[in-house]
Amino acid sequence: MISIGGVIGAGLFIGSGAVIHSAGPGALISYALAGLLVVFVMRMLGEMASVNPTSGSFSTFASEAIGPWAGYTIGWLYWFFWVIVIAIEATAGASIIQYWLPGIPLWVLSLSLTVLLTLTNIKSVKSFAEFEYWFSMVKVVSITLFLILGTAALLGLIPGIEKPGMTNLMGNGGFMPNGIGSVLLGITVVIFSFMGTEIIAVAAGESAEPSKAVRVATNSVIWRILFFYLGSIFIVVAILPWDSMELLKSPFVAVLEYIGVPGGAQIMNVIVLTAVLSCLNSGLYTNSRMLYGMAQKGNAPKAFLKLNKNGVPVRAILFGTFFAYIGVIFNYISPDKVFLFLINASGGIALLVYLVIAFSHLRMRRKIERKNKDILQVKMWLFPYLTYLTIAGIGIILLSMFFIESMRAQIFLTLFIAILIVGSYFLLPKRNSPSDEGSYEAKKSDVG
Repeated sequence: MISIGGVIGAGLFIGSGAVIHSAGPGALISYALAGLLVVFVMRMLGEMASVNPTSGSFSTFASEAIGPWAGYTIGWLYWFFWVIVIAIEATAGASIIQYWLPGIPLWVLSLSLTVLLTLTNIKSVKSFAEFEYWFSMVKVVSITLFLILGTAALLGLIPGIEKPGMTNLMGNGGFMPNGIGSVLLGITVVIFSFMGTEIIAVAAGESAEPSKAVRVATNSVIWRILFFYLGSIFIVVAILPWDSMELLKSPFVAVLEYIGVPGGAQIMNVIVLTAVLSCLNSGLYTNSRMLYGMAQKGNAPKAFLKLNKNGVPVRAILFGTFFAYIGVIFNYISPDKVFLFLINASGGIALLVYLVIAFSHLRMRRKIERKNKDILQVKMWLFPYLTYLTIAGIGIILLSMFFIESMRAQIFLTLFIAILIVGSYFLLPKRNSPSDEGSYEAKKSDVG
């Protein structure tokens, strides 16, 4: 359930409206191409994680395939990304709750949400998983019901709703009313909506059957993206005109109100809050496990290896939470300067993570094929051609960000933070890895 619901973020419910308003029905192509890149990246990650399931995930793979500096850099970048996301999601969730409870200050609600989910993460990994299971269940059921209602409206099965046919898809300027450029631009926006899909590879290290968990999640990522993303975007663009201003508020609310669902806005508030809490919960988990994995490799202080009686790295959780609190504070005292800087600095990290996963896969797959090809339980299709294609695709998106005014600050600040982290690797004293357990070589020996 976590792997199924993990791909559904708040960005689908809210951010998709801006993409549709810009690209028209061609937004379907934007989501399809971005989804294809994510499918390829997840397949590569699944291949590596099935051989070596570890909390360090792609940070560990980067260390072994590219070099310790790469694992160190991508691990701390990813940790930084989730610290900022935790602060953003805590504020977003608090804003929704404040709509219902206007008398409570926003900072109190933000703090309460973060503390609550921190406690569930500290208790046990089972506690995290149970919360995430129900968050995912709400999202999956909501999207499924939305697709059923939308399909019924398209087929003219709902009384009082006029069957739209192909009018909104092909009329009003055509399928790509603003040209192919707006569709390609949409990819750079959409790709960030899929961030978090890779969490299952991090969580697999703590599951009862890690290799099986990774294999199942990786194999299902295709239909998850087709069903949840492309399915729901198709419903939106087929039912409503792409240039409707209602889409910019919330495309899902606009569809529900068009169909005549009573209280559509309130229903979506509950669903978006669930997606926000799911992201917050996953962020706290992923942030701590990445830090724990880096401590195992000597890329973070050994203190973060300390586990409680339930096997949870409490110090790693509290460390990330502490900096998330600082992020929330900055959001209140300097939202348009310091906090905006932090958001922009984390904006391109998703693409850098995907790029490193692809390069790591390229080198690790060749290592495996030379030594013990039989241990591969998940294989990337058409290796190495699709891996090269993925690298090229991500590279093109990164380069295009330099020429898109709204994204230029993000890519420059992300590279600035990345250079600082790389520099810190070479300037700070090196720590010896406390344990090589779980390394590719160790795993290869165990299996081979």
